Amino acid sequence: MTVRIRELDDASAGAWDSFVRATPAATFFHLSAWARVIRGAFNHPTHYVFAEQDGAVVGVLPLARMRTRLFGDSLSSTPFCVYGGPVAASPDAAAALEAHAVGLRRRLGAPVLEFRRRAAPDPGWEERPPLYVTFRKPFRITGDDGKDQAANIPRKQRAEVRKAIRLGLASVSDSDTDRLHRIYAESVRNLGSPVFPRRYFRLLAEAFPGEHDVTTVLHDGRPVAAVLNFHFRDEVLPYYGGGTRGARAVSANDFLYWEVMRRAGAERGATLFDFGRSKIDTGAFSFKKNWGFEPERLHYCYRLAPGARIPDNNPNNPKYRLMIAVWKRLPLPVAGLVGPALVRGLG
Repeated sequence: MTVRIRELDDASAGAWDSFVRATPAATFFHLSAWARVIRGAFNHPTHYVFAEQDGAVVGVLPLARMRTRLFGDSLSSTPFCVYGGPVAASPDAAAALEAHAVGLRRRLGAPVLEFRRRAAPDPGWEERPPLYVTFRKPFRITGDDGKDQAANIPRKQRAEVRKAIRLGLASVSDSDTDRLHRIYAESVRNLGSPVFPRRYFRLLAEAFPGEHDVTTVLHDGRPVAAVLNFHFRDEVLPYYGGGTRGARAVSANDFLYWEVMRRAGAERGATLFDFGRSKIDTGAFSFKKNWGFEPERLHYCYRLAPGARIPDNNPNNPKYRLMIAVWKRLPLPVAGLVGPALVRGLG
C-alpha cells in the first residue's frame, strides 16, 4: 500500500500517541501534545505530520519552526526537546517523512532543517561537531534506602544524600510548577541564561497530566531545589530543574535527584533514569558523570540551504560571553521580564 503523509489534527492525535508508545525508537518528545505546548508557550508554528499506510499510523515526524531576529530561522525536530527526528515502522515510511521535511524546508524558505537524533546520525546529512550528550542508566528500587543508594549511585553522592538527610531536608512531589519556576528562574539567571516563561511550565503540566510531577526539596520548610520530571514507559526524565544559592551548602541537588530516582522507582515502577542533555565539559556534564552516568553523544543532523550554516546558539559561543556576564548581574525581576522574549529562539 502507498504511504501517505498527513498533518496531525485532533482526530489523529490518539493514533499518533499510540504509535509512539508502542514503538521502541520513539521518545517522550515525540508525543503529539508537544505541538500545542510549543505553539502556546512560544508562538512558533508547528508542522507535525505522520505517515499512514492502509489506514494505520506507520511513522511520525514532529517539526516546529523557530524564527527570531536574534537567533535565526530553523525548522527543527524538535525545539525545546532533547530528541526528535522521524520514527517509522518501515524504510518506506521513514523515507517519505524525510522527503516531506526536506521539501517543507524549501517551501517555507527556512535555511536550516534539523533532526535531533539519539541513536545514530542520518545518512547523507551534515552532523554538528560534538557538542551535546545525554545520560541514561538503568536503576532498581527495592524499598531499602541504604541498599538502594549503594546499588544505584556512587559513594560520594550517597554521602551527600546522607548529609542532606542529617540536615533535615525533605522532599515533596506534586504539580506546583509556579514554585518550581521561582527556583528555576533564580538558578538560570545565576548561570547567565534567560528564563522560560512561567506559562511554559504550566502548559507542560496541562499537556501531560499523568506523565509529570514536580519534586521539590525543602530545608526548614523553605524550597531550595526543584525539578519537573516526565514519566514515559519505564523511564523517568528530570527535565527542568534548579536550586537556590544556598542549595549546594546543604547538598540539596544530590538529594533532589536521589528523591526523583527513589520516588519514580517506588511509586511508578520506573527502571531507567534519563538525566537529559548537557553540553560537553560543562558543570552539568560533570555533575551527571559524578553520578555514575556515562555520556552518550547526541547526533544533531542538518540539511542546509545554500550558504546557510549550522546554528551555534549556545553559551560556549564566544560572541555570547558578554551577554552571559551581563545577564548574571541582572536583578531577578528584570531577568524574569526580559528572559521569555529571548528564550523563544533558543529551543
